[in-house]
Amino acid sequence: MTIRPKYFTPNEVSIHNTAKDIWLSFLGKVYDLTPHVEANSGDPLLKPIIDAAGQDISHWFDPKTKDLKKFVDPNTGCLLYFAQHGRFSNVPPRFPSSDWANDFGKPWWKDEKYCIGVLSKKTRFIKIINALTLQNQIIEVCSEETMKEILNRYLKYNAHAESYTWKYDCTVLDMDKTLTENGIVDDDPDFYTLRMRDDQYLQSVILYYNDDLTEA
Repeated sequence: MTIRPKYFTPNEVSIHNTAKDIWLSFLGKVYDLTPHVEANSGDPLLKPIIDAAGQDISHWFDPKTKDLKKFVDPNTGCLLYFAQHGRFSNVPPRFPSSDWANDFGKPWWKDEKYCIGVLSKKTRFIKIINALTLQNQIIEVCSEETMKEILNRYLKYNAHAESYTWKYDCTVLDMDKTLTENGIVDDDPDFYTLRMRDDQYLQSVILYYNDDLTEA
């Protein structure tokens, strides 16, 4: 059985923006570098990484090689990493140096132990209406997520969400399929073309109470 990756929105990544809680995204994946920063606390080479906390740094990389961008040093003719924001941890110095420890194994940008999921290629806002209480909630979701994963996002607003039947346009939704696969088309491109505010015309998923509330 294939395990689905965890999907994150750019907004979710952006809130982890301190030295004690630092996420980065690049090349379509999300990385939690908090352990790396903690293990190297006090190292001045962490500064460019901390400055980029919560951001996407795909522009640091060559999409073909999946490695940091490189350049030929005009003085030495050597191929070096291009650290446009200043040299950072695991990047070797331009010249041989006896104080640079290279026994760290894989550099952090190649070490999958820091990878915690996938950055959504397209997020969507959707309105969820509880037909029992008439409460509604607008949440941002990843277009790649199944309805079951969207339900998990919604649990913080309604801990009993699994005890409801989820419907759209009077049709019961397949919780193992995405919004699009359930026929809930992403209208964002049309709203953009028509210069309309998409937050005023969100598709609504209706929750119908099943009278079998699960335990909290």
